[in-house]
Amino acid sequence: MTPGGNAAFLRLLSIVLLSWRICHGGKILIVPLEGSHWVNMDIMIKALHSRGHSVDVVRTDKSWYIKDDSPHYKTITIPVTEAFNHDFINPILKKIIVIERGESSVLSFASLQAEMFSAMFNMHRIMCKMAANMFEDKDLMNSLKERKYDLVLTDPAWGAGIMLAHALKLPLVYNVRWTTSGEGHMAIAPSPSSYIPVTGSGLSDKMTFIQRVKNVIFSVIWRAQDEFLIRPQYQAVCDRFFGPEVRYSDLLQGADIWLMRVDFVFEFPRPTMPNVVYMGGFQCKPAKPLPEHLEEFMQSSGEHGVILMSLGTFVSELPADLTDYIAAAFAELPQKVIWRHKGDRPASVGNNTLIVDWMPQNDLLGHPKMKLFVAHGGTNGLQEAIYHGVPVVGLPVFFDQYDNLLRLQERGAAKILTLSMVDKDNNFLRVIQEVLNEPSYTVNMQRLSSLHRDQPITPLENALFWIEFVMRHKGAAHLRTESYRMPWYSYHSVDVILSFVAITFLPLVFFRFACLEKCLKRKIKND
Repeated sequence: MTPGGNAAFLRLLSIVLLSWRICHGGKILIVPLEGSHWVNMDIMIKALHSRGHSVDVVRTDKSWYIKDDSPHYKTITIPVTEAFNHDFINPILKKIIVIERGESSVLSFASLQAEMFSAMFNMHRIMCKMAANMFEDKDLMNSLKERKYDLVLTDPAWGAGIMLAHALKLPLVYNVRWTTSGEGHMAIAPSPSSYIPVTGSGLSDKMTFIQRVKNVIFSVIWRAQDEFLIRPQYQAVCDRFFGPEVRYSDLLQGADIWLMRVDFVFEFPRPTMPNVVYMGGFQCKPAKPLPEHLEEFMQSSGEHGVILMSLGTFVSELPADLTDYIAAAFAELPQKVIWRHKGDRPASVGNNTLIVDWMPQNDLLGHPKMKLFVAHGGTNGLQEAIYHGVPVVGLPVFFDQYDNLLRLQERGAAKILTLSMVDKDNNFLRVIQEVLNEPSYTVNMQRLSSLHRDQPITPLENALFWIEFVMRHKGAAHLRTESYRMPWYSYHSVDVILSFVAITFLPLVFFRFACLEKCLKRKIKND
């Protein structure tokens, strides 16, 4: 065959293989979360699309991040009157920041918990209303059934996708860190409170007696929140559309595969389950070249390097006095600073600081000039810092962020500052200088990076394999335990223990009664 003929044959073969791949791709229905959760779900969608799968995404008509048009997916839009977006989250964040910056006391702790309870209740109320709107729309539900999806992929921090999978009788896969009842492991795996810290406790896996008491208290708080504020809302939807015999807790725990957005480089060691697949850092990738203006800024830093600061998706702006303290601290450093900040420009910002609305965070963290990442503690950003080996100074704002940062601090790769510590006393500056000037922070983070990268396949490839595994086998029932179907007294063997107690003590009781009866008869006879 001539060289031209070889080239034509290879083109034809490529077209045939590509066509085969597309024709044999699956149909996937995705029910995502908003904000930063959508950012990593979108990465998964693009990877699934590249493998020939057809993807539909459920969104609301008030969606915050999910665009209606995309080459990688089609949208199914649900009309709602309320949605989880900036209008919902901003007032809550402002209240939380005020509480966090106040004096630490029992009252401030109670105020913070009350604010979080209220936010959680309203968020899930909005989601349950969205789910009810879907199930009431018979045309929509019939259309979804006619499309014959292969599975539902959802983020179970909201419960709408969980119930939708049940309504459509489809296999269910989670892109999970959080469920409606708390951290994902807590919903499916044994989690002894003696060494498994509860989110919000601010504890590591090495606890003193007092810390274990604190951990139990936080565990009770989480259970109470789920039992009284969250689960009843979803159960009411199940009762209305599926019947009272369908328990929401069973649907939640019954997913085929849990794609967990952590790994044990980041997470404390703990018990897990056969259908939990770890894909921590699946969104991370080698850095691409920066836009020209950013590359010039990076190179202008010389030997001192660059600091990157971002407080993530939810925190659009901080109080003005707080940003002034931060800007003033940055101005005293020899390093250049790239700061993702929205709102008014701080008056104290220095010539070494570039303020931007958006930045290619992964590419900046992977740049050789990057020395430090000032972050709020979201999982996505910390995983990228681990991947690229950049030490962290943490400014947690709410929810799991302190606990996420604590995992790095315990490994010597980060230092945490609370918002109340960022003040005119220059605590922020001192911590920045400590992490920059003490080599152990960089050494420890680079060790974590080496551990994270040392895998037989990438986390994203692993996740895609298991999604396609579920599609090929119509589920993964062989990996699910029966524990979630058991009542609590059977799961904890309370009934078995009581039966042992009965078998042991009942004969003693009967023997004692028999002796008493015999003695009584003898006494009556003697009288």
